[in-house]
Formats: sequence, C-alpha cells, structure tokens
Amino acid sequence: MSDKKLQRLPAEQLFKNEIDALINDEKYPVPSGWRMSPRSVLKYICGGRAGNIDIVPKYIGNERLVEIAVATLVTDRALLLIGEPGTAKSWLSEHLSAAINGDSTRVVQGTAGTTEEQIRYSWNYAMLIAGGPSKEAMVPSPVYRAMEQGAIARIEEISRCASEVQDALISLLSEKRISVPELNIEIPAQKGFSIIATANTRDKGVNEMSAALKRRFNIVVLPSPASIEAEMDIVRTRIDQLAGSLDLNAKLPKDEVLKKVCTIFRELRQGETLDKKQKLKTTTGVLSTAEAISLLANSMALAGSFGDGNISDRDLAAALQGAVVKEEGKDSKVWEEYLENIMKKRGSGWLSLYKECRELNDV
Repeated sequence: MSDKKLQRLPAEQLFKNEIDALINDEKYPVPSGWRMSPRSVLKYICGGRAGNIDIVPKYIGNERLVEIAVATLVTDRALLLIGEPGTAKSWLSEHLSAAINGDSTRVVQGTAGTTEEQIRYSWNYAMLIAGGPSKEAMVPSPVYRAMEQGAIARIEEISRCASEVQDALISLLSEKRISVPELNIEIPAQKGFSIIATANTRDKGVNEMSAALKRRFNIVVLPSPASIEAEMDIVRTRIDQLAGSLDLNAKLPKDEVLKKVCTIFRELRQGETLDKKQKLKTTTGVLSTAEAISLLANSMALAGSFGDGNISDRDLAAALQGAVVKEEGKDSKVWEEYLENIMKKRGSGWLSLYKECRELNDV
C-alpha cells in the first residue's frame, strides 16, 4: 500500500531522511543494539543539522530532560515518562524508539482491559489444541519481541493497567528474562533491550503504581510548556506537520489565532489569568497542549470544508465549545464566567470571538 494512503506513518518512516542522515554522519560510539549514538539521538529529538539535512525539533522543552531520558536507555534501567496529559510523553517515547531502533511499533497500549498475556505472551489456540505447546503456537507480545531482538518496547498509559498487570513487569525488569513454563524455556533479554513507559499524573481511571515497580524505572517528569511562547511554538510545529498529512484544505492558523487558543487554555488550566491578577475556576478537563493542537486542526477542517480556508472566529468558537465543555453542568458555567469576566473585557480584538462563543454556549 502506498504511504500516501496511510492516515499516519510511524516516526521512523515519517522522518526517515533525518534518521538516515544522522546515521551516515555518525562520529561517536554507538551502544549495542542502537542505530546511532546518544548524541545523535539527542540531535534527532531536539533539532540540529546532519550533513545537508536540517533536523526538525521533535520535542520543544528542557533539553536536559531529553539527555536524562537518552542516558537512562544506555543503561539497563527502564524509562518512565510522567506528566500531565498533552506533555508529549507518547510523542517523545515514539521518537526515542524510532531513533534508537528504527522501529517504534512495539507498543502495548495500557487500558483497564490490558492483560498479563499482552505484556508477556499468549497462544494461538487453534495451533495449541492441534499440536500442543510449541514456539510456533506462541504469540509473542511486543515486550517479548523486544527482548529477543535487543530493542525497545513501549508501554503507553501504564497507570491505566490493573495492578496485577503492572506487577508482571517487576520480575521482567529485574531478571531481564521471560519464563515460558509450558515449554520449559526462558527467553533472556539481548543487549539493547529496554522499556519506555508513560503515565499521566492528572487523569481519571488510573491505578497507582507500586513502589516496587517505580524502583525499576528511572523517572523523568515532563512539565507543561513553561511560557505561552513555548506552547505556541509546539502547537505551530505540530499543526504544520498535521496539515501536511491531512487534506484540510485550509491555511495554517495565524499567530493571533494561536495566541488566543493558547491564552484561553493556559488560563483555564492554571486557574488564573496570564498576568496573575484574577483567579479563575478550572474545567473538569485538563485542556492540554495536545488538545489545543486538535482544536486548531478541527478549526482548519471547518474553515476548509465550509468556509474560505481561513480560520474565522466562528470556526474557532465551535472548536472551543467542544474542547472546553466536557461536562455540561460544571464546564458550561466555568466557560460562561470566563466569557463574561475575562474575554468580553479584553477589547475589540476578542469581541468577535466572544460573541460567537457566547452564542454557542447559550444554545
């Protein structure tokens, strides 16, 4: 199937030219199982230049945090990325795997329904009944395959997994091997094996990780963007990338639009205005940077499908209503107070957006 028909390419395909350029330009020692040195991984994540290729920054934030994450993966410690929703945990996890192994697809998505078999291995029951336990009848998990290949496995939203599923990782991370009693064998981890897990600090439906499991990880806390300028840079970069892969038929949002969205999100997220002069009620949702990106993509889709291709205040208001008001009762009231007490008083530049938002919130 042509890549152009795929809705989303994995990072190692999307940024193949950059990864190849860094590998060809390599000047430093490469750890076992890695495709490039830690310095090159850092350059791939934070941006730079390799040969004639410009490396686009994948993570905009504290470079030292990325250095700690990369250095962790050089050791035999697993890496746990913690932060609020939308702080680029999954994004960073995917790109670290893509740069180090050239394969970011060994993923276990943590949910309430994730089982221990999805962490270790399961069976093809038709083959199991027909011929009994065998290597051929075994269905290896992404973690199992990563151990065999000396590569990195990713576990997304590990805190959403039930406690017994989380506990299955303790012996695996300590012993660096998977026991298969049905075949009387053990699968030892090859050099280069590691796990990158992600967990939310502020979300519903999570299970607290045990102290024993946390000790098996080196923990890196990814903060929310430090300033509105940093948040605008992140949103601008991701929207530019999204627009290239989706047929939105709309122009990229202007800085004025970016600033309005990021201002609203930061103020409602932090519970105060940017100048810290007025306290605000917060919404039930987190209003993360990732949601700001989705909101603007939705506004572009509205503008491209039903407008002239430029994001109007009407398009922005429709997307804001859906993003802010998650729970009708509480969030509607918080949003109404924000519109009347903050947005309405911000002057002529905000008046059109205020009127459109007010009209939708009254429906």
